Amino acid sequence: MTGRRGGAGQPRGGRAQAREEGVRPTGERGGATICLLAVGLAFVMVGLFGAAVGAARTARQQARVAADFGALAGAGQALLGESAACGRAAEIAGANGGRLLACRLDGLDLLVTAEVAVTPLPGLARVATASARAGPVRG
Repeated sequence: MTGRRGGAGQPRGGRAQAREEGVRPTGERGGATICLLAVGLAFVMVGLFGAAVGAARTARQQARVAADFGALAGAGQALLGESAACGRAAEIAGANGGRLLACRLDGLDLLVTAEVAVTPLPGLARVATASARAGPVRG
């Protein structure tokens, strides 16, 4: 005998024996599955991040629209006083999905601040705020 493993009359072990029996070696099972799961998880996380950014941008735009329309509608009531102008601004801001935070009459200009609540991800609530000014054209 030469002292090498697997010589004549000795059983072979490990991978060589597994190949002869038609069985896959146990050290290589499931590696691709783990990699595929990791790649899938990365795609899900990127998708969630993109959805959160999109929701925040949409809420910001909605707050801008609520403030702009509220200021325009309230400026039309500026001659009736601050309470009438701010009441109309709050009504229009609410109809556009916002909530009136601040309203101030500055001469014939109406300054309005509106907010929109957004939940981009479950458990993560944020508020988008926007301000607008409306009044007569000055030349």
